[in-house]
Amino acid sequence: MSISFGAKMAEKEEKVVIITGANSGIGLSFADRLLTIDPTVVLCLACRNPSRADTAKKTLLATHPTARIDLVRLDTSDIKGIFETAKNIKRKYSRIDFLYLNAGIMPVTHLNWKHMFKSILTPLQLIDMLTTGEGLLNLQDDTTKDGLKSIFCTNLFGHFVLIQELEDLLCQSQSRIIWTSSSNADKMHFSLQDIQHKHGTQGYSSSKYAMDILNIALNEKYNNRGVFSHLISPGVVATNITSTFFPSWMWSVLYPVFLLVRVFAPRFVIEPSIGAESMVWVYGEDRISVRSDRKYTSYSSAIGNSYIVPEEIEYEPKEPMMLYNQLDKLHKMFQDKYNTSSNTGEQ
Repeated sequence: MSISFGAKMAEKEEKVVIITGANSGIGLSFADRLLTIDPTVVLCLACRNPSRADTAKKTLLATHPTARIDLVRLDTSDIKGIFETAKNIKRKYSRIDFLYLNAGIMPVTHLNWKHMFKSILTPLQLIDMLTTGEGLLNLQDDTTKDGLKSIFCTNLFGHFVLIQELEDLLCQSQSRIIWTSSSNADKMHFSLQDIQHKHGTQGYSSSKYAMDILNIALNEKYNNRGVFSHLISPGVVATNITSTFFPSWMWSVLYPVFLLVRVFAPRFVIEPSIGAESMVWVYGEDRISVRSDRKYTSYSSAIGNSYIVPEEIEYEPKEPMMLYNQLDKLHKMFQDKYNTSSNTGEQ
C-alpha cells in the first residue's frame, strides 16, 4: 500500500494527534476512544505494517465515518527509516498537538512456568509476578541492522530519534509527548553503563525504566520551550504483545482467573479499552498539572470501572540527563552516518 502526503494542514484549530503502534491493542483502543470524545481531531496512525495500519483505519472509520485518519509508515527499529518518516511528517503537518509514543516489542520466548507454580504457595508474590512479569518472562533480544539491541531501539531510542528530528515542529506547536511505559519497568534492570542492556536478560524492563527517566529529562530540557512530556502505563492488558506468550485461547480459558486476580491487583485491567484510560486521561488533563516524576497508570475495580493512579518514579537526580546525553550522542552518530540533519530536513 502506498501512502501519499499532501499539502500541510491549513486549519490550525484542528488538533493533530500522532500515535505510534496504533494498529491494534491499546493504541487502537485509544484511537477509538479519542475519536469519540474529540471527533474533529486529525489522527495520524504511525505504524510499521502498512497493511495492518490500513485495516485499523477501516475499523475506526466503520464507527467514526467522518473522521480524518492519516497513515504514516514508521518502524522504530529502523533508524534511517525514522529520519525519512520525520521528514514526511514535517511536510504533511504544520503542527503536532499530541505525540503518543506507544510502539514497542516484548519478544518473549517462553514463560517460567516452574517459577510461577512455586509462587502459588505465596499469593502476594504470585500477584506481583503476574502484574510486573518479574521472574516470569524469558526474552530473546535480537540486534537491528544498525547494530543496536532490538528492544532498546524499538521501545526507546527509535522514539527518541523521532522526537529529536521533529524538535522544531514540536516546540513550535508547544506539543505534548506521551510515553507508554509498563508495570514491568524496574530500576534494578537498568544501568547507565549499559543502556542497551547488552549484558542482561531483562531488556524490556530496562527499556521501560529508561523511558521513565527519559521522560523527566525531556521536561527538564523542553518545558521552557512549551513542550511537555508525560508518562502513562496501561496496566496489565491482553494485547498482541502478550499473545506471544499467552495465546488468545489461553486468555479466554484463564479470563475468570484474571478477573479474580483483579480484585487484589487492580493494575490487572485485562481489557485494552480500560488500559487506554490513562492515555485518554492525560489528553484531557492540563499539562501543568501532570507531574514528570509520576507514571499515570490505568487501574480497574473488580467490576471493571477504570481509574488512574499516579505512581512515583524511583530515580537518582542525575540519571535522567545522563541518559539523555548518551541518547543524544548516539542520535548524532546516526545523523552523521546517514548524512541527515533534523534542522534542515535535507539528506
